[in-house]
Amino acid sequence: MKKILNVLNGLIFLGIVKATMADVSGTTKVAVGWTIPSFADVIGFLIKFLFFIGGLVALLFLLLGALAWVTSSGDKEAVKKAQDKIQAAVVGLVVIVAVLVVIATLEQVVLKGTFCVGLTCNIAVPQLINGTTQ
Repeated sequence: MKKILNVLNGLIFLGIVKATMADVSGTTKVAVGWTIPSFADVIGFLIKFLFFIGGLVALLFLLLGALAWVTSSGDKEAVKKAQDKIQAAVVGLVVIVAVLVVIATLEQVVLKGTFCVGLTCNIAVPQLINGTTQ
């Protein structure tokens, strides 16, 4: 217990955590500097994260296709496979960007913030469940 208090005192001294107030029992409550995210924040983050991962995967396939083309050493079949991989990666990137543009346009221009999927505005979970607008 004494080691834990020493560590906490050291963190408080360094400014990493801040002590707020003492309890009646003599223990110290410590503010960690962040709050638990809401369910809507988690959903919005997951949607953005999935688009990010999709873009990274498409770029990885583009690089793998380019590497396969460079290392094909003139083999027609290997060059064709590499071109197909590059073409699929470019199509994937175009689809991801098109979907992002369409959703952002719907959220900001067409629906004007009444309905949000979580890309450009904060998602409202009760709004999605009830199907109502605010």
